[in-house]
Parts: sequence; C-alpha cells; structure tokens
Amino acid sequence: MQLALYTDILERMRFSSGRTPFIWDVHGEEVMYDLDAPQGVRNPQTLWELYQSSLLAARNIVAGREITLPAYAGICKLCHWYTSCISKLRELNDLTLIPELGRTKRDAMVPRIADIKHLANADLDNLSDGKKTAFPGISLSSLEKFQVRAKMKCQPGATPYLKKFLQLPHSERELFFDIETDPMRDICYLHGFVERSGGDNSTERYVFFLAEQPTPEEEERAFAQALEYVQANRPCVIYYYSPYERTFWRKLQKLYPTVATEKEIEEIFTPDVSVDLYQDVVRSKTEWPTYDFSIKTIASYLGFKWRDLNPSGAASIEWYHRWVETGESKIRQRILDYNEDDCRAMQVLLDAVQGFEVA
Repeated sequence: MQLALYTDILERMRFSSGRTPFIWDVHGEEVMYDLDAPQGVRNPQTLWELYQSSLLAARNIVAGREITLPAYAGICKLCHWYTSCISKLRELNDLTLIPELGRTKRDAMVPRIADIKHLANADLDNLSDGKKTAFPGISLSSLEKFQVRAKMKCQPGATPYLKKFLQLPHSERELFFDIETDPMRDICYLHGFVERSGGDNSTERYVFFLAEQPTPEEEERAFAQALEYVQANRPCVIYYYSPYERTFWRKLQKLYPTVATEKEIEEIFTPDVSVDLYQDVVRSKTEWPTYDFSIKTIASYLGFKWRDLNPSGAASIEWYHRWVETGESKIRQRILDYNEDDCRAMQVLLDAVQGFEVA
C-alpha cells in the first residue's frame, strides 16, 4: 500500500516512469513490485487494484459515508491510540476482546452475535449444522471455544484453569530462554537465560550472551557462547514462549554450521527436554480471563511487573539501535533488564500453571 501510494503521488506529479517501484531490503538488495501484475493464479487482483479499493474505502471513512468498528489485536499495544480504542471496545463489549477472535471472525459473526454477552448466552445448536456453523471460516469447535471464553469474561472473578491434565518434563535444572532480534539489521543480538535449580527461586541467576556490534562475527560469537552454555547445563529443561526461539536457532545453525549441527539444535528443542509455554501450555491446556495470550498480558495478570515502563519487543529494537549508535551503558543495561524480565515472566507463568486445577 505504501509503495502504491508513493507511485500514485509520483504519477500525479508526472514523475513516475511506471508502476514498478522497488524497496531496498535489509541486505541492500533491490526488491521490485509490479503493481499491475496479478497477485497469483487464485487471486487475479493486482496490487494497484487493491490499492485503489483501499483508497476508496479510506475516502469513504473520511467523508463519513462508511463507519468502521475498532478491533483488538496484539499489534494494538504499539499504537498511540491504544487507550482510546480499548476503552471503546470495552464499552461495546466487543467480540475481539476474546483471545484469537480477530476482526475477520468478528465481522462474520456480528450480524447474528452482537457482543461477548450475546455469545455467552447463545444457543449454538441454532448456529451450527454438524461441524459447520453459520459463520464462514469458523468451525463448530472454534465457536464452542469462543463461547467458553465469552462465558469466562461474563463471570465476575473468573480465574484461569487447566482444560487438560498438564504433564511437563522434569529436571533439577531449568532454563528460561528468550532472544532479542533486530529485523532491520537481520541479526539476533541477545540470548538470555534465567537458570534455576530444584524449583528454588533463591537459586535464580540471569545469564546473557550479547553481540556487542551488529556484525555477523559478533552474532556468531554470541550464538556459539549461548549454545555452549546450554550444553554445559544439560541435563535441563528449557522453557521459551512461542516457536520464535527454536525457529531462529535453526536459522542461526544454517548461517553458522561450524557452531552446531542440525542434529544438535533439534536435540535441544525436543519435547522431552524443552517446552514452548505458549503452544504447549497456554493455548492448548489453559483458559484465561484476558484479552490475549501474550507473555506480557499473562504474566501481568499473575502480578509480575517489568522494570521498564514501556516493555515491548519493538521498543527493545529501538533501544538497540540507539545503543549501537551511542554506546551508552544505560541503554545496554535497559536491553538486558528487559530480556531478563521476559525470562522471569516465563518462570512466574510456569509456577502458576503448575498450581492450576483441571476444570
């Protein structure tokens, strides 16, 4: 959309030589976009046609001919309008305040289910036929899941619980693992761990491996040291939140094959010695009375507080940029504190869910 907008401006100024703009990617390579080409065999619409329809929609909104509804999403927390929008959504009791029920599903449901309370009290038999429902793209199992979460939100004092029995791998040694990356430089610059022995919080210690410069050499060194640290602590159980850490370590192995073999990386992330707390626990085994399942939302609900007033992955990228440019030790420490808090938040989550009962 941004490229099409710039192309449109240049066309109107009679400076454009065609609808084939390009960007420079993080590696400095030109990536061209043919705005007049179909997007694919299944989707013959061109990017220029998509831009024109989006432009028309924007004009209709500005002119008051079209009214849009706000919708909650994870990215909302990065927006300056977050407080205003979330207040409006609460007032509307909007369906997107149910985890994993986004704008598209809400828009499909809202003609027949107006809000969270309506969903909580709905008779699903009247909205389904077998495994299908009256809403395109929403299965009966998904609708049932959303109704459970709607009922939870309508219940005063609702608390999280286990949907299924939780069985986790056991080891005397636990490592809570979180990485920090900079997509603008395409680099993984920090590997952080909070280690704990015997489930005793007094034994906790934060260990980190930081690329002191945004170079391949420093990235490789930090990766190698982090891997060596994990190997030295085995046997242990590694906890992380979402597949991102596993995915990026696989990528680093491809980039630096002399540091580790593919087999070594896969052994670290096998289910009997590692746990993705997001996929393996929160999404599949628990329910929460929260708007989403991000680690910051879940841990904050449990009473954990980040030291930074603006804790987010996007903010940490900006801190890293400033640290690289200035070398200020305070910025470096801010990055490390944020990473450590992310690791400790996982420990808080783990200890909490181990005390939950199966509903």
